Amino acid sequence: MTARSTRSKTATRTRLAAVGSLAVAGALLLTACGDQTDSGGDGGSSESGKANAAPLFSKLPKKIQDAGVVKVGTNAEYAPMEYQEGGKIVGVDPDIAAALGEKLGVTFQFTSGSFDGLITSLNSGRYDVAISSITDTPARQNGLDENGKKLGPGVDFVDYFKAGTAVYVQKGNPKKINSIEDLCGQTAAVQRGTTYEQALQKQSKSCTDGGKKKITIESFDNDTEAQTRVKSGGAVAGVNDYPVAVDLARKADGGNAFQVVGEQVDAGPFGIAVNKDNKELTSALEAAVNAIIEDGTYKKILDKWGAQSGSLDKAAVNGGK
Repeated sequence: MTARSTRSKTATRTRLAAVGSLAVAGALLLTACGDQTDSGGDGGSSESGKANAAPLFSKLPKKIQDAGVVKVGTNAEYAPMEYQEGGKIVGVDPDIAAALGEKLGVTFQFTSGSFDGLITSLNSGRYDVAISSITDTPARQNGLDENGKKLGPGVDFVDYFKAGTAVYVQKGNPKKINSIEDLCGQTAAVQRGTTYEQALQKQSKSCTDGGKKKITIESFDNDTEAQTRVKSGGAVAGVNDYPVAVDLARKADGGNAFQVVGEQVDAGPFGIAVNKDNKELTSALEAAVNAIIEDGTYKKILDKWGAQSGSLDKAAVNGGK
């Protein structure tokens, strides 16, 4: 589930999530409101591009019209954005995708894999889109790593949500951590390849520039491992999306494992990632996001998951700065 270049504090509680890696065998099909099973839903689609009554079906590329499916890459380990429950991938993102499918007349078919491989898999053609609490950043748009090195062609984003970074610690906060700045000289756990890992790297440099000790950053393939490290005391804190951290603090061990400290920082947009050569799909998704915002479906989904603070008034393409 990611790099931001600037960081500003904000008390606004925004979006949920960002990510851990759990492989799901085969594709899980999205049905009503985010539930995904091994059976396909009707999605309003029809075989081989036949007549389709969905309002935005005609905006889709013919290949997707014919298939009746949008293949989605995700990393289903970031409740409440996307996670597995009862053998299904559920959460804010699957519900939004299901609503987009109603407007577009196709089914969104989710497959879970590692977060840091989503964009590569998208550009290789394995997925049509990636939806996984992915922060829209200029680096990702342009295919750059954290040092500005060109890694690939990049992707376009259709922004549909916003969220910031949060720090979580053991319940009771034994090390008295109150912000990311307090992590100088400490050990922090994070998922590899995320904007939160980059946030820690940036803060660690600020620590040493200010004459303090660096942060020892322990990066893991999935967020569950990072959480376990914090829970065991091996790391004094973890860093994640604010809504995800809040959900974790509320649910883990009945609310007795973690707590969120300080305010979220550096709120930015989450985007649906699309191959840069697929402008037609990008345009169709932008129209579909705006359609569910306008008819109230978007608000109902965010209300359902307690994610109202991450709402946007309008979709944007490549709005990350």
